[in-house]
Amino acid sequence: MAKVLVVAEHDGAKLNAGTAKCVRCALGLEGAEITVAVFAADGAADAAEAAGLTGVARVLRVDRPENAHALAAGLAPQVAQLAAPFSHVFGPSTTFGKDLMPRVAALLDAPQLSDVMAVESASRFRRPTYAGNAIVTVEVEAGLKIVATVRTASFEATPAGGAAAVESVAVNVPLPAHTRFAGVSAAKSDRPDLQSATRVVSGGRALGSAENFKLIYGLADRLGAAVGASRAAVDAGFAASDLQVGQTGKIIAPELYVAIGISGAIQHLTGIKDARTIVAINKDAEAPIFEVADVGLVGDLFAIVPELEKLLTA
Repeated sequence: MAKVLVVAEHDGAKLNAGTAKCVRCALGLEGAEITVAVFAADGAADAAEAAGLTGVARVLRVDRPENAHALAAGLAPQVAQLAAPFSHVFGPSTTFGKDLMPRVAALLDAPQLSDVMAVESASRFRRPTYAGNAIVTVEVEAGLKIVATVRTASFEATPAGGAAAVESVAVNVPLPAHTRFAGVSAAKSDRPDLQSATRVVSGGRALGSAENFKLIYGLADRLGAAVGASRAAVDAGFAASDLQVGQTGKIIAPELYVAIGISGAIQHLTGIKDARTIVAINKDAEAPIFEVADVGLVGDLFAIVPELEKLLTA
């Protein structure tokens, strides 16, 4: 039987959606016994939320003052010590998970799998490669502990409905002193988070300027959507880098993705391939984005987007 430790990502008030998706991935292991570990200064609220996830058998709450800020250098030794009785250690394939899990694997001298998108067995997994153009099946030697990041765009979040026990545990492993929290600078926004939003409106280089990019924000507000951007739009200075969608940005899987003035370069398509419905607006009828779009509108975005806004307010 697989014993899985899922490392929770949270902001101190609520869990990141990637945690519930890691649990869903773990449920793909036959007979899996799933434990969620919450590392925080005071993890009461996050542990309670984790305990309510369907499929979770137990929640381990690790409270230490050093865990007030999720620094991978400090969390990795704690996760490694806690992982001793587990066969699998999962974390989300987010900035948090990509920073943390390779460190955990190194400390455990264990193989690390990145971007797991499907589970075939306790030792066989599928993951994308070549910008998502190929899928690799990876098999880990039997008996080895497996550390993995889970491609959150490939899994639905496991719903609430569980009632797991929460256990406070002490992990007294020494922490490295070479990395310390200095501060955080984060943009404040009332819009949905790009990586977990169910609706996303993205703009490309065809918008022409940062001023014109405001069209994207306007439509997104009408739809209650998050805002994204192509790499070309970010490189041109039309949008901030944290809005970039694609292979070198964020991999997302919204219910609705609206691509405006985006041609559809392969690195962008990699980031949206799991979206349920893709709507594309572009004046070039031969743009690659139309090959993956469920709905395509060929025309001038500066005429189409204002008309869409009018329809949404009617």
